[in-house]
Amino acid sequence: MSTFDPVTLEILWRRLVSIVDEADAAVARTAFSSVLRDSHDYTCMFTDSRGRELAQGTLASPGQSGAMALGIKKLVHSRPADFFRPGDVYITNDPWALAGHLNDVCVLAPVFHRDRLIAFTACILHHADVGGRVASNNHDVFEEGLFLPLVRLYRDGEPNPDVLDIIRANVRTPEQVLGDIRSQIAANHVCARHIRQLLDDHRLDDLDALGDEIIRRSERSLRESIARVPDGTYRARGTIEQIEGHAPVEIHCELRITGSDVVVDLSGSAPQVDWGGNVVFNFTYAYVHMAIKSIFDPDLPNNEGTAAPITLIAPEGSVVNCRHPAPVVARMQIGHFMTEIIYRALAPVLPDRVIAGSGGTPATMQVFYGARASGEPFHTAVIRGGGMGAGAAGDGSGSFVFPANAANTPVEIFESDTPLVIRSRELLADSGGAGKFRGAQGRREVIWVPDDEHGPRGSVGMAIQSGRFQRAPEGLYGGRAGGLARLTVNGRPADPYGLTRLKRGDVVEFDTAGGGGFGDPAERDAAVLARDLASGRVTPGRAAIDYRFTPDEAPRAAAAGSRAGGAGRT
Repeated sequence: MSTFDPVTLEILWRRLVSIVDEADAAVARTAFSSVLRDSHDYTCMFTDSRGRELAQGTLASPGQSGAMALGIKKLVHSRPADFFRPGDVYITNDPWALAGHLNDVCVLAPVFHRDRLIAFTACILHHADVGGRVASNNHDVFEEGLFLPLVRLYRDGEPNPDVLDIIRANVRTPEQVLGDIRSQIAANHVCARHIRQLLDDHRLDDLDALGDEIIRRSERSLRESIARVPDGTYRARGTIEQIEGHAPVEIHCELRITGSDVVVDLSGSAPQVDWGGNVVFNFTYAYVHMAIKSIFDPDLPNNEGTAAPITLIAPEGSVVNCRHPAPVVARMQIGHFMTEIIYRALAPVLPDRVIAGSGGTPATMQVFYGARASGEPFHTAVIRGGGMGAGAAGDGSGSFVFPANAANTPVEIFESDTPLVIRSRELLADSGGAGKFRGAQGRREVIWVPDDEHGPRGSVGMAIQSGRFQRAPEGLYGGRAGGLARLTVNGRPADPYGLTRLKRGDVVEFDTAGGGGFGDPAERDAAVLARDLASGRVTPGRAAIDYRFTPDEAPRAAAAGSRAGGAGRT
């Protein structure tokens, strides 16, 4: 029986989330890197004394938060009870312990209250610069940069200069990297201070009883939603492109629902690969969890309870559960597809809760580094999305980073972080897959390396982590595929997986993919299609091919749409 009445429990829950959101805001205010400040590629969370996740930030990234939910608990239980002490701060970027590649660095701290361990706070940031060879086509993790096991960054409240010196010596922009680490420490400090204040305000000794209640209720809610779906086995396969010269990766997914339990079995999936697309178990689980939760109970808060109904089977040595020292830098190029594949498996039984393939799956990470004319080094990571897939409720809604939940990098921020110039950014006509509901458009960005006094000193390194260059986002229920991604330098196709050296005067043109359509294109509302034509989202030529729509129909359709008050969804 609950020890908290419903009103008190809701107040406490909302306060837990607000605590993490304040820690999240501390990162946004203090971080040095734009990939953190503007793209929000980071996640804050805290656990109870046993390492069970209690709350995460509202704007958390599913890949980081899902991996942390498993990883923090394992790290906590792998150490003796007296290992963690007041004033300690720990740091690690071990891909197999947490979020799957070296760039995701976790700063972890125990929280003590009245000399008692009550919680752990954790903050994972995507650090653009961890040294190493910045490319997707590495052959082992040793090429990918600095690898930190769980080590003390602070002892008894004092920084460990040896660890800081090791980090400083292994990255290209040490002040930026160390500044971002300090923002993680600040976020954990904010979180811990407010947790202690909550305990004092409500006269609680610890978070354990509150955690038990929140976790129990969350698990029950998700299980009730799962139990409404008929028991059965649902299957899907995903075919994911690899770097040039490699056959596509096949992912086999068998999803078994029995009562309120879900087993996701990825047996039969491809073995790990000889480039950075390999995925560790935690990261695979994170996007499996994201898919299940978004389908069955999207408004439920994330915590230990939402993980309880889900069992993941991913054979060790496969591309979805790779062994050390596999290269993992570009793990999202395969890992992000877990959500899409599960959507496809459940589409026959839950068509109104899934969407077609999205051009933001996988997210595009574009890294640029070099030196300004002054000799000052720069190193920045840019995140870009693609067109969202359409669903039973309507058209794809825009150019987003899905399912990773990061933000597109603003033009002004990119141009302040680098000596490069973005000449144009535009949505691509006809890139959204046709259907009763149309996929959202992909977009084009044109980047110029200045050849004047404001240009870089020497060449600029460019590395891409992306996808959809060979296999477009698929439609559902008769919807057509979206447009392909494309990368050129000076009008010629460029390597989207290796390291490209750009010289002064070069022009990079990058198209992200459009979303897949949903439903038979013949069923699209004529008035809505007329608006697509008028806005330039669809050209007359494609309308004739995909929708059998001729130019002389447009005036009548537009008039009908006007009389109907603009019927249809866009």
